[in-house]
Amino acid sequence: MTEQAKLAQGKRRARRVRKLIGWLAVLAVLGAGFFLFIWPDITAGATTAYQQYTATRGSITNAMSFSGTVSVVNNETLTSSDAATVRRIYVAEGDAVTAGERLIRLSDGTLIKASFDGEVNTLSVAEGDEVGANSSLIQIVDFNNLQVSMRVDEYSVSNVSVGQACSITVTALSQTVDSTITHINRIASGGNATAYYTVTAEFAATDKVLPGMAVTVTIPQEEASDVVILNKDALSFSNGNSAFVFLKDEAGAMQQTSVTLGVSNDKFVEITQGLAQGDTVYVAVENTAESAGGLASLFSSLSGGTTQTTQTNSMQMGPGGDFPGGGNFSGGGMGGPGNR
Repeated sequence: MTEQAKLAQGKRRARRVRKLIGWLAVLAVLGAGFFLFIWPDITAGATTAYQQYTATRGSITNAMSFSGTVSVVNNETLTSSDAATVRRIYVAEGDAVTAGERLIRLSDGTLIKASFDGEVNTLSVAEGDEVGANSSLIQIVDFNNLQVSMRVDEYSVSNVSVGQACSITVTALSQTVDSTITHINRIASGGNATAYYTVTAEFAATDKVLPGMAVTVTIPQEEASDVVILNKDALSFSNGNSAFVFLKDEAGAMQQTSVTLGVSNDKFVEITQGLAQGDTVYVAVENTAESAGGLASLFSSLSGGTTQTTQTNSMQMGPGGDFPGGGNFSGGGMGGPGNR
């Protein structure tokens, strides 16, 4: 190799070395910029905020509700035992009668009397009419003492008992009366997939309530009045299914505080221990900044796109997403001040 060729080769090698050093310097600058400006944004991308709830004083009531219809307790249609002529009629339709009061006398000497206090609802004969054996003569109905029959499914009937208090609301009249459960027919009726049982409640009639009217029967269950209540979203649960909340101490730090739960409905729960009225409870809300600048902004500017910040709520619930200690009821209510 000539001296000139060796000189040219050395120059090419020197250029490659300078180029390599230049690229290394660029990489070093980029690396320093990444750790100084971008990495802090990435590591600080997930921050935690807190949503507030306030413990208030109120009432929680749970109840079961069933549909039913009004019917009479006492109803009788009196008939003739043999063929005869109607000799005398002592009452008219609409008349009030008492037990033992005479109603009709027949030609064979039979005297038809009322078996209970009620009202003449239908008079089917007139004086002088010829009637055959077992002919209908008169119907007496007690419209003062009524009852409601309702169908209760097999999943709810175990929560119903004779003597249990209930309220009856007549749909057409918007009237509500107090009552008690008087009878449970323990022989099932109804559909093939689910068994239903006929439950009866009696009540004293009010104005305009008539047999056949539709009603709603409400049977109270658990109830807590004038107690400390909290929105159920404010609760968290440990692995052992124990409920707790977060409270701020005097220094402003979050402290995990155990609470004891009582009666609950779909939205609120009674707090029997651990909180007082007016206490503020905090629930962690995780804000995940997918792109708050830094690397994401760099990629966005290179691609011509826009950045977006997403937010997810982090809530802890009991196993299976259920609320421990709560019951399943077909109705419920909460009274008292609202919560945030």
